[in-house]
This record gives sequence, structure tokens and C-alpha cells, in this order.
Amino acid sequence: MTRDTQTIQDDIAYMRALAQEGRHAPLLAGPVLVTAAVIFGAANLAQWALLTDVIDASPWAPVWLWIGAGLVFGAALAVLIGRMKGKPGFNSSGNRAVGSAWSAVGYGIFATWMGFMAMGLKSGDWSVMMAMPTIVFVAYGSAWIIAGAMTCVRWMTMTGILSYIGAVVVGWFAGDMAMYLVFTVVIFAVAFVPGLILMRQEPSEIV
Repeated sequence: MTRDTQTIQDDIAYMRALAQEGRHAPLLAGPVLVTAAVIFGAANLAQWALLTDVIDASPWAPVWLWIGAGLVFGAALAVLIGRMKGKPGFNSSGNRAVGSAWSAVGYGIFATWMGFMAMGLKSGDWSVMMAMPTIVFVAYGSAWIIAGAMTCVRWMTMTGILSYIGAVVVGWFAGDMAMYLVFTVVIFAVAFVPGLILMRQEPSEIV
């Protein structure tokens, strides 16, 4: 009986530790958000420069631009995830849940982009790509709403709402070359700045 009681107490202590870790562990997605904002923000500026003839290049240059941006981000992501694994709280319930949400966002955006690419190559009409910025920010908004719900941090929920507003704004500029500049501003607001905030909250020591 004493042994059974000790086992139950150990189980309760273990579950309490997990709950505390999930509640207090800082989110570790900051470097990924900052990297995504820098790479894809720069890609949008380059897209604007290509389409407004600021840069004279092949008509296929925009396609290669985004393929290159995706490859660079993929390589950076692999390095960043490797670094995250050594940080306290990586295996917390909060980081696992929020990490899964952001992974789903990334895969969803990539699959949508591939689908739109297939449409463009098949039909020769690339206007469908104008919907990508709106889709991106709707996905970002959903991920931030989930992060806010998991952590009970109000500013994350507000960032999600701002992302939804950004989705509408970039949709308004669809067909206008200014859309790429607007995208850069919005991704700075909903990825770069929040990413820096999360990085400041990360533990400084590896345990």
C-alpha cells in the first residue's frame, strides 16, 4: 500500500511539473519568425523591384526568386530548430502545441503556393498568385490566436487580430504593385517585431 501511495504521489508530482513547465516555459519561435520576416520581406521587396522594372531581369526571375527564398528559409529553419532543441522549455506542452500550429501554417502556405504555381503553369494565368499575401496573413493570424489561447498572453491574440486585418489590407491592394510593399510592412508588424519580443523572453542558459 505504501509503495502504491508513493507511486501515485510521484505521478501527481510529475503531472504538476509538466503543467508548470507548460505554463511558464517561454515560447521559442522568435528566431523562426524573425528569419521568415527578413527572408520573405526581402523577397517581396525584390518582387516589387522586378515587376516595376527597377531591376531588369528575365520574366522567370520572380519564380526563381520565390524558389530561392523558400530554399534559404528551409535551410535556416533546419538550423534554428536544431538550436531550439538545446533550450529549456523546448519539450513543454506550450511549445509543442504552438510549434505544431506554426508548422501547420508553414506547410499550408507552401502547399497553397505549390497549388497556385500548378494553376499558373497549366493556364498561363498567374493572377491567382495575388491571393497569396491574404492567405499568408490569415494563416499567421490563426497561429497567433492559437498561441494566445495556449499561453493566455493578450498581445499574441492582438497580433493575430492584426494579422487578419493585414490580410484584408493586402487584399485591397491586389493587382497594384504597392501590394508587395504593403506586405513587407505587415510582415514586419506581425512576425519581425513579435519575433524579437519572444527572443527577448527566451532563457539565456542551456540546461
